[in-house]
This record gives sequence, C-alpha cells and structure tokens, in this order.
Amino acid sequence: MSAVVSTMDQILGQHRFFADFPPDFAELIAGCARNTHYKPGEYLAHESDRADSFFILSKGKVALEVAVPGKSPVVIATLGAQDVVGVSWLVAPYCWLFDARVMEDMRGISIDAKCLRVKCDADHDLGYEMMKRLLPVLTQRLHATRMQILDVYGKS
Repeated sequence: MSAVVSTMDQILGQHRFFADFPPDFAELIAGCARNTHYKPGEYLAHESDRADSFFILSKGKVALEVAVPGKSPVVIATLGAQDVVGVSWLVAPYCWLFDARVMEDMRGISIDAKCLRVKCDADHDLGYEMMKRLLPVLTQRLHATRMQILDVYGKS
C-alpha cells in the first residue's frame, strides 16, 4: 500500500480560502508556505508584533484576543479549521492587531508574508487575487469586533 503524497500547492488547494485559486498562483504561494503545529496556550502572534506570517488552519482553534489592562483578554473571535489567522501582513505597517492564542492543538500552514508580499508586488494579478480573498476576512473580523464592543458597552 503506497502513501498518498500531496504537494504544498495541493494542500493549499484543499483549503476553502484557496478554493478555485489559479494553479500557477497556488504554486507561487506554496513556495512561501510550510506545515506548522502549535499546542494549546502557545501564541501565533502578539498585538503590535511584526506581521511577517499568516496561518491557514486545518485543525484546532485559535482565539483572537485584545489585551485589557488589569482584566482578562477580550476574545474577539474564535477561529477553527478552514479559517485564516492574520490579515495584517498585507497592509503597512505590517503589525498584528490582536493576540492570536491557540486554544486547541493547531495544525495548519504558515505562510511567510514577506515572501508573499514580494511575489504580490511582482505579479499584481496575484496581489489582486489575495486582496479579493482577504478583504471579506477583514470585513468579517471588523464586524465581530463591532459586535464585541456593542456587547461590552451597549448594556445599560
């Protein structure tokens, strides 16, 4: 019995974020990607750190949190399999806006954002394709943050 071997571009193609992604773009992104694993309690990133990577989740849960002085962090969103963690890599000054803490054993793909930014600058069609996919994620996160603020401050 032989093992099934998948290339990184094939693995990326199985994730909903890259659904219907042009194969030549998937190959370009695969050159910036690597498999990754984090345990509960570990952080993918901290607020204001350089956003030099982003993550495509295939297993586990990650909480996006905002630190509140003297209190527990506020969870803005909990992300799981088929989600993307990190959109700040695309917009200067390339800094994380939230803490990203692993809640359940996490496996996925880490994409080197510096590598991908260079490729997006060199191929504007690739950059446009990434923007089309990341803007809905950004909008969704903004909405979740808004709802969290309403939940905290909207009570009378």
